[in-house]
Amino acid sequence: MKTHATLLLSAITALTAMNASASSHREAPNVTRLPAIDSTDFYAFRSYETDREDYVTLVANYIPLQDAYGGPNYFAMDPNALYEIHIDNDGDAVEDITFQFRFQQMLREGSGFALPIGEGENLKSVAIPLKNFGNVDTDGSANFYETYSIKKVSGDRRTGSAISLTDGSGEATFTKPLDNIGEKSFTDYEAYAGGFVHDLTIPGCDAGGKVFVGQRKDPFVVNLGKTFDLVNYVPLDGDGSAQDDANDDLADKNVTSIALEVPISCVTGSGNGVIGAWTSASQQQARILNPEASFAKPEVNGGAWTQVSRLGMPLVNEVVIGLSDKDTFNASEPKDDGQFADYVTHPTLPALLDILFRDALGASDNIAPSNIPRTDLVTAFLTGFPGVNQQSTVTASEMVRLNTIQAPTPAADQNAFGVVAGDLAGFPNGRRPGDDVVDIALRVVMGALCHPVDLDGDGNATDDLGLCEPADAPTGDQPFSDLAPIDSTYVSDTFPYLLAPLAGSVNPAP
Repeated sequence: MKTHATLLLSAITALTAMNASASSHREAPNVTRLPAIDSTDFYAFRSYETDREDYVTLVANYIPLQDAYGGPNYFAMDPNALYEIHIDNDGDAVEDITFQFRFQQMLREGSGFALPIGEGENLKSVAIPLKNFGNVDTDGSANFYETYSIKKVSGDRRTGSAISLTDGSGEATFTKPLDNIGEKSFTDYEAYAGGFVHDLTIPGCDAGGKVFVGQRKDPFVVNLGKTFDLVNYVPLDGDGSAQDDANDDLADKNVTSIALEVPISCVTGSGNGVIGAWTSASQQQARILNPEASFAKPEVNGGAWTQVSRLGMPLVNEVVIGLSDKDTFNASEPKDDGQFADYVTHPTLPALLDILFRDALGASDNIAPSNIPRTDLVTAFLTGFPGVNQQSTVTASEMVRLNTIQAPTPAADQNAFGVVAGDLAGFPNGRRPGDDVVDIALRVVMGALCHPVDLDGDGNATDDLGLCEPADAPTGDQPFSDLAPIDSTYVSDTFPYLLAPLAGSVNPAP
């Protein structure tokens, strides 16, 4: 009994730690020390905005768990980091196209806005400590600016052919809005931020695209607090009545989004129309702190670019990869994912769930799937589904796979459970902001794909995928859930799709 109790406590602790990371918020020991390059979520989907169906939207979110009131410096991107979105269009798990983002920071008039303090011989001009000094969207009273540049690299991300992207006027420098400091600093933040959606000219493409980089409301939902409290809920929702917005502990958080819309024809190459995509962030190997730091030069960086953050499919590094390998995963590339195969074929999360919830589910035997190795998870996470989102050349690797031939589903008709609910334009065929990836992942891990699913969307789960048998997954047909709801109504139906960020302060009601 003592041994069993110790094992149970260990399992609770491990599961709590893994779930606390959300989709990819603070998911590995090293990246927790580097929040500005911590990727939180990655989305890739056929644009479902009206008249934009010929485009793919890619959204990479960074800087997790932003409190809207987090001043006075808020949440700038790292000017000494390289943020990238990669696309593999031939199935070899190697990038064929990379969009690279570099950021710059500057103060107003070079040294920042200053106020005259004192009189006569005691008069001095003194720099203010704030990033704005008035209403930004009416009189432009910004004291701090971020700009960025974008390069498209064809081939290897470091040695391939690179070319700069420009806006509609030929300018290669793009601007980023200030974070949403509050309603006194911004009369209409949404309208203000809308002015930073830039048209994009992409050399070699028949049509242009769009880009936006800026703060957004975190679109990810997760039941975080109760999970910390020794998983203080049973993760099942039989009739939907347990779903509650109060269970979303990220409801009051913002993130910073890199949103890119590009023509489908520019990213598909000569493959079968299925692309693999992921985001990463890199820093140079050497960082020497300036003992006399200044705004312009707090440090000196040099050496080769080294990847320190990586994200494709949601939840992989959180609830699949072992703690000892999480930083290794973040530093690796999809082509090398064979080193992590055991975590997918022999997953530990179902075993932990069995220890925690066998009694709660009234089961006398192990509730974890028994089909080891888990070929169903290999299909879901590493190869894609034949005829849905599998590339013509199959290389087992972790990335979001999107079939660009599959027509997008309008926002009003989207099903948050995606492919297994008959919405073939949803997760895991790409990932849209309104897809409930936590519930989907929980159900897949517990063996949902061993049972018939509803691929044709007629409301009847009669389609057998042939990956495993129902007997292999005794609870695979159960509605596992973290009880935090999400669907397409929680986000926008126009680019950049994520909602405006929460304000750092709100004016009192009249």
